[in-house]
Formats: sequence, C-alpha cells, structure tokens
Amino acid sequence: MKSSDRHTPPAAGEVVRVPLGERSYEIEIAAGALARVGEVARQVFGAKAARVAIISNPVVDRHYGSTVVRSLRQAGFKPLTYLIGDGERAKSIRTAERVWDFLIENRLERREGIIALGGGVVGDLAGFVAATYQRGIPFLQIPTTLLAQIDSSVGGKTAVNSPRGKNLIGAFHQPAAVVIDPTVLRTLPAREFGAGMYEALKYGIIRDRALADFIAANLAAIRALDEQPLTHLIARCCQIKSDVVAADEREGGLRRILNYGHTVGHALEAVTSYRRLKHGEAVGYGMICAANLAAGLGILAPAEAELIREQTELIGRRPAIGDLNAAEVIAAMAHDKKVAHGRLPFILPTTIGTVVVRDDLPPALIRTKVRELIRHY
Repeated sequence: MKSSDRHTPPAAGEVVRVPLGERSYEIEIAAGALARVGEVARQVFGAKAARVAIISNPVVDRHYGSTVVRSLRQAGFKPLTYLIGDGERAKSIRTAERVWDFLIENRLERREGIIALGGGVVGDLAGFVAATYQRGIPFLQIPTTLLAQIDSSVGGKTAVNSPRGKNLIGAFHQPAAVVIDPTVLRTLPAREFGAGMYEALKYGIIRDRALADFIAANLAAIRALDEQPLTHLIARCCQIKSDVVAADEREGGLRRILNYGHTVGHALEAVTSYRRLKHGEAVGYGMICAANLAAGLGILAPAEAELIREQTELIGRRPAIGDLNAAEVIAAMAHDKKVAHGRLPFILPTTIGTVVVRDDLPPALIRTKVRELIRHY
C-alpha cells in the first residue's frame, strides 16, 4: 500500500508499517477489522479489480468466510472461494497445482488478487500461489491464528513443503496488506493458541527482553483474550518483525535471527511427518535446545538458559518426543534450507533479548544437546 493510500483502523486499533520502498505495506490490528476487508482490498487491489480469490480451509471458512465475502461484495468485488485441506500436509505442490487450476479456470487476471484467509498453512500456500500465478499477483493476508498474526503473515516468505523438508520450495512475495482481527482468536483451539505463544516468546528472546517479561507477567490475561494486552502483544511482535524485515528482506543477514528455535523445530516436524507437533510447539522445543547449546558453548549464562526453559514451559505442555530417534532428527537438520557450504547455522541467545548466528558448533555438542532434549521430553 502506498503511503498516500493509508487507511484508518477502527477505534483502539494499531497500524504497523513495513517499510520496503515500493513493496511497503501496512498491518492493521483491530477488533472488528474483519468486517472492513472489502475496504482494504479495494485500496490495495485498485479500482479496476473486479474479482478476488479467497483461499481458505473449511473450518475457517465456516466461521469467517461469510463475513469476508459480504465485506468484499459491499466493496464491489465478486469473490471466488477455494478451500484447501487443514494442516502442514496440505502445504504441498499438489495443493498449489489445484489452486493454480482453479485460478486458470476462472480466468483470474493479473490486476486482480488473492486473499489468504486462515492460519500459516493457508497464508504460505496462498502467498506461494500469488507469487507464481502469472509471474506474480497481489495478495492480502487475513491471518486467523495467533501464530500467523504475529509471524508468518508478515515478511513475504511464502512456500510449500517437500517430503524432504519444510518450506524448501518457495518465493519471497510481500503481501499488499495484512488485516489482523484479534477477535477471531475466540474460535481458535487452546492448543493452537499456545503454539502461537511460543513464537511470541521467540520475539522476546531474540530482540526484546521486556516483551518476554510482559508475556510471563500477562499470560493469563493474554490467554483470556483481554483486548489490550493481546493487541499489544500482536503489535509488538509485528513491529519487531517489520524492523528486521526492513533491514534484511531476503534473509541475507539479520533476518536469520527470526529462525531462533527453528533449526531443531523443523527437524522435529519432519521426522514426525508434520502430524504430531504444531509448528509453534516444535519451535518451543527448538528454543530450549538452542539455549542449551548456547550454554554448552559458554556464550549464555546457565541461569539465562534455565529462565528461557522456564518461560517456555510456562506457556504449556507439548506432545512428547521421547520416543524419537536423535540420529534421525540430526539427519533431518542436514536438509534444512539454511545449510550453506555444508555448515548449519544456529541462532543462539547470548542473553534474553540478544542472539548471535553461529555455524561452527562442534557436531558432538549438537548430538549431545539433541539427545538430552529428546531424553528429557
């Protein structure tokens, strides 16, 4: 969205801007924002766009599809809806092919756009389709899970999974805007909400100790969906990600810190075929392991590593991983897309609020800490 096209959010809302030159856009965070999707879509897709394709899944569509469709029609759009499956297994090339076919059959034009209505799987898949259909068309993110609201909907990383690893096939394609309505989290299962909270804590650990402390002090109110602390949490996470993405859009340097907890987390997802762990839960395990690795290297005080573990545990329990084979998890890490010249970078905390990127970890230390993590949980 151009600066001259900025919209005014509903009362009590917040707007976070992602400054990327011609690709700049705004993240609107406000209760009731879902009913204004048509207005935002018209601003970002333009006056000549006649249709818009909504990519969602059956559960989200049942809750919020009619609200979005109604708002789009009021803005003069003809909405077309395509529903994909739920879960990481739906984030595949096969699903993308079906969506491409849907767009081609309906002759969606380049000046028209896509709306991603759902969680991270929907957002990643819809964004990848938008990046590749007719060499790129605009898309609007409407994240409906906490994880997507604070993380995956912002920054332009789109992808599908390969059987050999997560997010190995993708593209950078920034959204035209992001519309976040915290009230949609009322229908989010508690486990999904907890998965998002691990990613929220990640932002505190990598960039803002005050945020980590805020989460620990206000966790009950946030879980109760108290509007003020919840909106602050979402806005602060989005602001941190905006700052990082603006400095390093394509993950050449600083943006790598957003992968804290993901190196081990992605491997845990892969060896369990994306069925056992929610993404955020896997990241929670990965954050603990990364803190233990940092302590093992002597760059993080043991007391800080313990505090990271305690703050992570405070969010809630995760599915057990004690039956997993450590060697398989370590082998899965070798397929991580961040591997360069045969070296796997780890994001390691030096204190809560500051991290470093290291690709020189002794293999024996990695094996030890992964085994300890599995054995403990």
